[in-house]
Amino acid sequence: MKTEHMIKTLLILITLTVAMSIHPLITDALNSVDSDNLSKIPSNKRLLKTPNELKLEMRTDELKKIREEKKRAEELQRQKEEEERRLEEERIRAEEEQRRQEELQKEVYNGLSLGELTDKLNRSLNSTLSGKGENFARLSSEYGVDPYLAVAIVMLETGCKWECSNLVKTCNNVGGMKGAGGCGGGEYAAFPSLDEGIESFMSNLNRNYFAYGLTTPESMGSKYAASTTWAAQVRSYMNEIEAK
Repeated sequence: MKTEHMIKTLLILITLTVAMSIHPLITDALNSVDSDNLSKIPSNKRLLKTPNELKLEMRTDELKKIREEKKRAEELQRQKEEEERRLEEERIRAEEEQRRQEELQKEVYNGLSLGELTDKLNRSLNSTLSGKGENFARLSSEYGVDPYLAVAIVMLETGCKWECSNLVKTCNNVGGMKGAGGCGGGEYAAFPSLDEGIESFMSNLNRNYFAYGLTTPESMGSKYAASTTWAAQVRSYMNEIEAK
């Protein structure tokens, strides 16, 4: 029995000795596998990531989040600026409309406000000149021209009581004016737009007729047209416009 006990004790001592001698070798082996060595091992052949790799991934994620936040901030700023522009445009339009409405209320001719005169003239203007009453109303006040006389001449010269002539449709000439532009290769003037044609016509009445005291169809007839019935026709249209 003593022999067996001695053998067991001896085996235990041998095992402890071997274990103690192996432990430092294992520790040294683990310490030798540091971050630099791990980084040299292909990522698909190791499961652990080095601290440097983890730090890099964290920085990359942070930069990505920063870029995304910056992009969102820039988009919000763009939307804000667009909304501010839209509101400013609406404010300007509202102010312009308010000024326009105030102007329409002003008396401009024979007790009629600009709006009332516009409506009256529009009731006689058709075809290409439909809805252009405000042009004639405003310009008659600006140039000191009788609006009924001006529109009556336009209706007679261009047929716009029913269907405007090609002179109006192709050359924006509303009063049968002769001059530069050579409408259709002829002697009648041509204008870039209808609004410009109307203003040129009203300016012409002011400069070449009203400035010389020729303010009625009868006084201006012989200068404006060769027809002896021109004045009577214009006067008839004037009465028709005023009555509407």
